[in-house]
Amino acid sequence: MLLPRISRHPWQAVRVTEYPDEPHAGGSPARDLAEVPAVEVVSTLAVHLMTAAAIRCGLGDGPDALEEIDLAEARILITALAGLINAAAPDLGAQHAAPLRDGLAALQRAFRDVSPVPDPPGEGPGERLSLRR
Repeated sequence: MLLPRISRHPWQAVRVTEYPDEPHAGGSPARDLAEVPAVEVVSTLAVHLMTAAAIRCGLGDGPDALEEIDLAEARILITALAGLINAAAPDLGAQHAAPLRDGLAALQRAFRDVSPVPDPPGEGPGERLSLRR
């Protein structure tokens, strides 16, 4: 059975293929998912969720960024991100969790700013999951 491969760098798009010998578009060799540290997997997933949520909040590049606003989708993505960070933070440690929490807070503020009817405090996307205890 062939194991899926994942891109080597967390800032690159994750590309899983059923062909382990196939190089990525950038020419760098694929890496076995079993070789990727858990912190890198969680951080990569968080970055993808942040990017998708930012686009849905109208923070994307280009002149049509405001046309891509979809608050229902942004709410789902931000809530999923909050759950991921909340669940993984104890194992990630402060060094990795703090920047993810900062990014989450920025997305929650952006969501509140773009929303025509802001949620009450503590009721925004992911706020119940991201409250520090």
